[in-house]
Amino acid sequence: MSAKDKQKNPALLLDPIAAAGLLSISPRKLWEMTAKREIPRVRLGRCVRYSVKDLERWIDEHKEGGSHEHGQ
Repeated sequence: MSAKDKQKNPALLLDPIAAAGLLSISPRKLWEMTAKREIPRVRLGRCVRYSVKDLERWIDEHKEGGSHEHGQ
């Protein structure tokens, strides 16, 4: 798949290294959060993957401080 195709069809699931990079945390921290069931994940047999949409939703749900509403 070319780089142009990847831009049109981004990955739906990320491996742990890519997910940790997306979240700007270490793979070890991601594994700790996964083991504690603190972060959403998808199991495919023995593989663990992370949905980009689930991670974005998880980030939104864990924001602190500031105003979440526009116009305030």
